[in-house]
Amino acid sequence: MENSLRSCFTVAFMVLLLSAGQLQQTEAQSRCDSVQLSWCLQSIVSNIPPSQDCCRRLRGQQACLCRETRDPTFGGYLRHPGARRVATACGVTFPRCD
Repeated sequence: MENSLRSCFTVAFMVLLLSAGQLQQTEAQSRCDSVQLSWCLQSIVSNIPPSQDCCRRLRGQQACLCRETRDPTFGGYLRHPGARRVATACGVTFPRCD
């Protein structure tokens, strides 16, 4: 009986952990907002250092960068060589998007 109760508790705990991980992923995806990247456009297309606002917003969108690369409005800017320069200046690791 005690073994069965322990097994049920373990399974319930694992389900809780898995669902919490899925919730975090869903929340991160719902926060993706390509407009936030507009704060960095001037720095991406010119040689101007990124502003603190740009860096803050870029860090907030870091989990979304691969998705945003495919965005018809901002994707071209994120594929521009200046985007990696701005990301590096902001301390953001630009992901490899497949």
